[in-house]
Order: sequence, then C-alpha cells, then structure tokens
Amino acid sequence: MSKMSLRGNVCVVSGACGFVGKRLIRMLLVEEEDVAEIRLLDRSVNTQYLHSLEDCRGETKLSVYEGDIRDGDYLRKACQGASVVFHLASIIDVNDSVEYNEIYGINVTGTQLFLEACVHESVPSFIYVSTIEVMGPNPRGDPIVNGNEDTVYKSSLKFNYSSTKKEAELRTLRAHGEELHNGNHLATCALRPMYIYGEGCRFLLGHMADGIRNRDVLYRMSVPEALVNPVYVGNVCVALIQAARSLQDPLKRDNVGGKFYFVSDDTPAISYSDFNHTVMAPLGFSIRDKLPVPLFFFYVVCFVMETLCWMLRPFVRLVPPLNRQLLTMLNTPFTFSYQKAKTELGYEPRFSWDEARRGTVEWLASQLPAQREKIWSQ
Repeated sequence: MSKMSLRGNVCVVSGACGFVGKRLIRMLLVEEEDVAEIRLLDRSVNTQYLHSLEDCRGETKLSVYEGDIRDGDYLRKACQGASVVFHLASIIDVNDSVEYNEIYGINVTGTQLFLEACVHESVPSFIYVSTIEVMGPNPRGDPIVNGNEDTVYKSSLKFNYSSTKKEAELRTLRAHGEELHNGNHLATCALRPMYIYGEGCRFLLGHMADGIRNRDVLYRMSVPEALVNPVYVGNVCVALIQAARSLQDPLKRDNVGGKFYFVSDDTPAISYSDFNHTVMAPLGFSIRDKLPVPLFFFYVVCFVMETLCWMLRPFVRLVPPLNRQLLTMLNTPFTFSYQKAKTELGYEPRFSWDEARRGTVEWLASQLPAQREKIWSQ
C-alpha cells in the first residue's frame, strides 16, 4: 500500500448516497481520520444517513451539496478549495429504459462539466469510476479470460450506458495534464470495476425478489461456463483511495495520471446466475439447472420483443425485460486481472472472498423479511 495519506484533504464525492458512495465515505472517515472535509454531492441527501455517520466522523467536516450534476455553477461551488474529486455519479441502465438525452446528460455532460469545474477551481486530482462494460462484451460475445489493460478487443458498444460511460472515461483521461487556473496541472485516472456486489447492492435485491416470487427458486439467465469475476464494494473503495493517494504522490502522479485500471479482487470466477445463488443459497434459495429455453431461442425471443417495442416507439415507449445485448453480457466469459492496479496504484484487496461473501449474505438476510412481506402483500 502507498504510504501517502489524504490528511488535510477536502474530498468531493459525487453520487454520495449511492451504493459505492456510501461505502467510500464511511471508509474515508474510518481509514483517513485526518481528512479535513468530505463534500457529499447528490440530488438529495437523507438527514438520517448523515446522522448514521456521526459515530465515525471524528473531526472531519461533512458538507452537503444537493443539486444536478448538469449544473456547472453547482459543481464549481462544490469544487471550491477541494483537493480531490471522486466522481461516482451516473445513470446505470442495462435495459436501455432511460432516454438517450437523459443518460448522456448525466454520464457525459455531467462529467465534462465536473472536469471544467476542477480546472476553474484548481482541483488537482480527479478520479472517475468507469465500468467493465466500456470494454464489452461485443455483440458477438467474444470472450476475454484474465484480460488486462493491454488486451485488444474489438467492440461496438450497443448499450447507451456503455457508450456514454466510455465517452466520459475518455474525456476524463484526455483532461489529464490540463492547466489549472492556479498554474498547476490536473491529474486524472479512471477505474473500471467488474460487477460490484456487497451490502446495499440493489441488483442482488432484485434477483432475490424475483426468487421469492418464484417460490425461492432463482432464475438462471447465464450458462455456468460464462465466467466473470465480480468485485466486492469494499475493495472498490480501497482502490479509489489508493488512486487518490497515487495522484497526490509526486513519484507516482505522472505514471498513474491519464490511465485506466481494471479493479477486481479474489472473488472466484463464476457466472452471474451462479454468483447470485452462491450468496443466496445460505438463505434457502435454490436455482434452476438450465436456462428457461436454449440460448439461441432466447436470442430469437429477445429479437422479437425488441422489434415490437421499436415498432411501437412512435406511439408508446415500451422496454423489453431482456434484450440481446444484456443476454450476451450475461453469457460471455469476461474476466480481468487487477495486477496493473496492484503494481502502479498499490491496490491490494483488503477484504477476502470469505469476508465479502459473509458480509453480503448477512446483509441479504437482514433484507429478506421485508422483501417477503412486500411481495406477499402485492
């Protein structure tokens, strides 16, 4: 681990009330006890959430900045006197249910305005949370096994989510080295986490709810051999803090700046569906052995649904529950190494697979009664 610390820093966290944002803020408070201030940026910040941070806040000032990330004035105010920006806010949409203008405005325009605010307010460091999906998989479902930052992969991104995250990542990396108003230069980098799981993961809650409706049998949407390597939310936050330390280290700044890094951990490679079962089996859930229909026929069904929705688009916006690109993502082997992040950022997963799994299972267990009551009452 890098010996640099964030002592005295003013940290700006966008998406502060999101899944990763909440964990990052708590980790900054616990691990970086001398952080001067953390600024929580989100559309709205729950007062109850702020109260929950009092037990670990110490002397760190917590400031709330509620607003729209597409508002440049709002971002400039939030960046005044800041040391580092952790840019987590984005729209995650794997069903293409969000209008393109909306997702582009948040994911791309918001990021560009944030970078401009950093330049205007002379914020020296900017870390962007990207996603594995800027890499693919491509529509052909070409696999990657233990890929790295030098892996060549031909991909045409079909999801608006993937393409907008890719453009925002590129803008972030190109901004590295831009001159700030005080004459110094901006340092940027991007992290590409795998599928992030852990306490607070809404996707896991959704799969659990589907399983409850199906009499505690989880749906299988991916074949067992489609291996991916999910990453625990706590380890993603460790990587974020290490990136911030590295950008502030004069010996590392130029080497790390302008680059992206894959972030995974020691979670075993497993298919998406089997991962859901792994963390829910202790709660009494089983899983179907096979896909509901053969994969090829699944694609045909998705094509028909997509075509119907497209034909009806002039009259009503319908979103199919599953599309071909999502089906490809769920059924393509796609694993990556974190060795470059380890070598250059000093990232080491702090939470073992056993710890990550235990924490995730305990959290899911705490949510199960409310989920059952909610579904049974419908």
